[in-house]
Amino acid sequence: MSGVVTTGVTGSRSLGRRFGWLWAAYAVSTFGTRLAFDAFPLIAVVVLDAGPARVAALAAAGLAVGALVAVPLGPWVEFRRKRPVMIGTDLVRCAALASVPVAYAFGRLGFAQLVVVSVVVAAADIMFRAAAGSCLKALVRPGDLLTANGRLEATTWTATMLGPPVGGAAIGIFGPVVTVAVDAVSHLLSALGIRAIGGTEARPPHAGAPRPRAGDLLDGWRYVLASPDLRPLFLNTVLVNGLIMATAPLLAVLMLGDLGFAPWQYGLAFAVPCAGGLIGSRLARSLVARHGTHRVLVTSGFLRVCWPVGLVFVGPGAGGLVLVMAVEFGLITSMGVFNTVFATRRLDLTPADRVARTLSAWTISGKLTTAALIALWGVLAGLTGTRAAVALAGVLLLATPLLLPRRLHASPRR
Repeated sequence: MSGVVTTGVTGSRSLGRRFGWLWAAYAVSTFGTRLAFDAFPLIAVVVLDAGPARVAALAAAGLAVGALVAVPLGPWVEFRRKRPVMIGTDLVRCAALASVPVAYAFGRLGFAQLVVVSVVVAAADIMFRAAAGSCLKALVRPGDLLTANGRLEATTWTATMLGPPVGGAAIGIFGPVVTVAVDAVSHLLSALGIRAIGGTEARPPHAGAPRPRAGDLLDGWRYVLASPDLRPLFLNTVLVNGLIMATAPLLAVLMLGDLGFAPWQYGLAFAVPCAGGLIGSRLARSLVARHGTHRVLVTSGFLRVCWPVGLVFVGPGAGGLVLVMAVEFGLITSMGVFNTVFATRRLDLTPADRVARTLSAWTISGKLTTAALIALWGVLAGLTGTRAAVALAGVLLLATPLLLPRRLHASPRR
């Protein structure tokens, strides 16, 4: 148990050149992705004159179909060297995304192409995340995992804070597909960064198998659901993330439509609070050192769901804008702590030869749940009203801490 509590509680020293290249690759691709945030819906509306139903279908297809395509790929990734998989998926995402500005330049861009690219990118993203988790666990010592995850989490929130505003400005100056082109280039640069990690990578078990066995397809879910620690974390994170994302389109409708906020105000309301993610991710290591993994995990897991219900009371004008920023800042700060500790705990609990299957199962479940809840909450908003649907999500979120683990068990060996 002592190994669990002290994991990652080390100084802020360098984690080495190889982690530095992994971090750089993650940073450049994350900034590219956040820069192109909501680019596809914008292109569908502005370039292809798509209506709300088609835009919603585009968003759902990328999540749901991409996740289904990735189901057999998790075991395949497990039995391959991870860095070549990461480079390959980066290049696939680069090529798929680059096809959009090319088709646009020749006047051949269509809605079907956007759907296909969304699916390909979503499936490749799941594969990349699964391989990256294994790569991180191999590159970083157990005692440094919390520090490493804190740096990655801080990078995520920095990109989320800066990317969409810069991307919006770029679209206004250079046109609707420029951020997609930049995103494509970011994945190419990420592939080069991963290539620069160097060194040798151990050959995984059953490497070179032509295809995963039928039983391997569900092995990630079996392992998660059989674990007394991973199972509650899995159920909690999938449900919390899905409920939070389910209200995102409704808040856009409420703020941009009913309350009359300008698009720049809407973007500001969700960009500025991302500074809380930087604060939370920086605090995580010291909080674990002082209070232990379990207490920090449960407390931050509870705090992150206390805020969204406040969005029900948002009104017009400066007061409403300040309320949204305050709620989002509290939510994101709590998430910065929770996500850092949770990601480390998940890697601690997962043996090295199961990481890819576990992470792919987790990500697939999250994307499918989010897609389903977004669709369901859209229907609920139509039946009950936008505020009522947002309120219901907030109330349900308040019950999710009941799914967090009651205590921690010893972590398995790497």
